[in-house]
Amino acid sequence: MARNAEKAMTALARFRQAQLEDGKVKERRPFLASECSELPKAEKWRRQIIGEISKKVAQIQNAGLGEFKIRDVNDEINKLIREKGHWEVRIKELGGPDYGRIGPKMLDHEGKEVPGNRGYKYFGAAKDLPGVRELFEKEPLPPPRKTRTELMKSIDAEYYGYRDEDDGVLVPLEQEQEKKAIAEALEKWRLEKEERLANGDKNEEEEEVNIYAVAADESGEDSDDDEGAEGEEGQQKFIAHVPVPSQKEMEEALVRRKKMELLQKYASETLLAQSEDAKRLLGV
Repeated sequence: MARNAEKAMTALARFRQAQLEDGKVKERRPFLASECSELPKAEKWRRQIIGEISKKVAQIQNAGLGEFKIRDVNDEINKLIREKGHWEVRIKELGGPDYGRIGPKMLDHEGKEVPGNRGYKYFGAAKDLPGVRELFEKEPLPPPRKTRTELMKSIDAEYYGYRDEDDGVLVPLEQEQEKKAIAEALEKWRLEKEERLANGDKNEEEEEVNIYAVAADESGEDSDDDEGAEGEEGQQKFIAHVPVPSQKEMEEALVRRKKMELLQKYASETLLAQSEDAKRLLGV
């Protein structure tokens, strides 16, 4: 057995040596991007990471992998994305292009930008996992508010209540309620009056006085005028207690006011002063 193991190790050693000599040994990617000091190799490692991301994104599209496997694959994709970012920074430091600025956005199989939360992105079936679907559900937009112009379009005479009586329903109801209110008020007044009469209030027995009637001594007119206080149709004639100007006096006042406005508008201060002096001398 020892002899066979030695033979195998010797053959493996020879095969390994041949590969090293031919340059066919696959070089491992450095753990840290800062360990790479050559721009072509940094570009190669970035392309390698992109290839690994593509394979895992295609793998995570299968919803039959199970919740735990989908979560593990999604974590691996996010880890590779962070590593790709480190290599892009290193490429920029080595004088290469700035892939962070000119590189394409991360898109899903539908061509939409991959959703994420605080830098962590979800791919494929991971977007339908419990707790993730609710994370990206958007609340429905509130209905748009109407502008003042749109609100004013629906305002017409009916809005202000001018057409409430057109249906022929409101007026009879109002009349019925008015009759009820009058009847209740009269009944209340009658009961209060009977109660006061029962208590011996003699003032209630006196005849009600017309508060709008004007006595002869208060009017300041002659007795002949007082006799004609009643109108032709028996209506009460009311006498004004303040001097009321006639139509002619009103016209004269308006003419004087108009003259003063024209004088103030067109006459000079010297002319106005001369006019005032003339009025003072004439005693007007």
